[in-house]
Amino acid sequence: MKNKVAKKNKAALLAGMLCMAGAAPALAQSSVQVYGIIDTAIERLSNAGPNGESLTRMPNLSGGMFPSRIGLRGSEDLGNGLKAIFTLENGFGPDAGGVNQGGRLFGRQAWVGLSGDWGAVTVGRNYSMLFFSRFDTDIIGPSQYSMGSLDLYLPNDRKDNSIAYKGTFSGVTVGATYSLGRDAATAGGPSATGCGGESATDDKACRAWSAMLRYDSKRWGAALAYDTYNGGPGAAAAFSPTSSALSDTRINLGAYVVLGDWKVSGGRFWRDNEGNALTPRSTLSYLGAAYAVTPMITIDGQVLRLDFRDSGNDTNMVVLRGMYNFSKRTTVYLMGGKVDNSGAAAVALSAGATTRAGGTQNGVMAGIKHAF
Repeated sequence: MKNKVAKKNKAALLAGMLCMAGAAPALAQSSVQVYGIIDTAIERLSNAGPNGESLTRMPNLSGGMFPSRIGLRGSEDLGNGLKAIFTLENGFGPDAGGVNQGGRLFGRQAWVGLSGDWGAVTVGRNYSMLFFSRFDTDIIGPSQYSMGSLDLYLPNDRKDNSIAYKGTFSGVTVGATYSLGRDAATAGGPSATGCGGESATDDKACRAWSAMLRYDSKRWGAALAYDTYNGGPGAAAAFSPTSSALSDTRINLGAYVVLGDWKVSGGRFWRDNEGNALTPRSTLSYLGAAYAVTPMITIDGQVLRLDFRDSGNDTNMVVLRGMYNFSKRTTVYLMGGKVDNSGAAAVALSAGATTRAGGTQNGVMAGIKHAF
């Protein structure tokens, strides 16, 4: 009898040790995911040359409906609800396979941090909170014909040398970022403005910060965001002030509502660019709607207006898009749009294209997007 009891005790002890051995690695479970989007399109633009010539091309910045990318994201369970997290995300142009975001290897995101029930803190190259404020409130999103054509900063609002916090609690999301030097790349373009900061002689140069407050429910949501940065010596004048004593500030207020198969959203940006001595203040208003015709077919559109205070150099834009989803990963789309410039404004419909001052430009685009 004693031997049977002893055997049972040994079996129970062995089972307990095996459970403990199996539980120990669970506290340090880790995962790494490879993901990405490849989006390629062909477009036809009117009034793209100096004499009104048309242009047929593949968009050479990143894609048609969504910017193309490939990334790595991962996490490690540290126990007690705490995780180590990271993301490395590269942006590329599928037309020729080139690297975007000023030639950075991981120009879209490159950060590491900690997360828990209290939110997440990440350090590295982070999105500004202005980016997160546009989720759902901007129907068209980061497509080739979008508000990014009216303000090149918006699809490129990421910050080098930054620390970010974001947390969501019962539908309320709060977030903030602070950068010691917002843009160290100098390769040219809106993602490389040569404002590295982190200077011992000028601690205000190229500093940046942002904050966001938003609420989301099943039926509606609203977001408010503030984003500002200082200039610096040598910074690209087209996108930022060239003095640390001057700043460029944007405020975004947007909202959306879901009504059955319809989604309607809109908002406004207020900008005060002290680097623009003639017309520093402007507004960018946007209103859009999307209708799910079937689970596979969606039609959406947006109207936008860029208005400079005390100036006639304004731009109106309208965009219409149809999408057919073969699956959750593969979508084909057809997009059309028009910009109408007044005064000396020369905003092109398609990011990276050109048009004549004070004129109009029409465009049509067809493409395919695959996510993995």
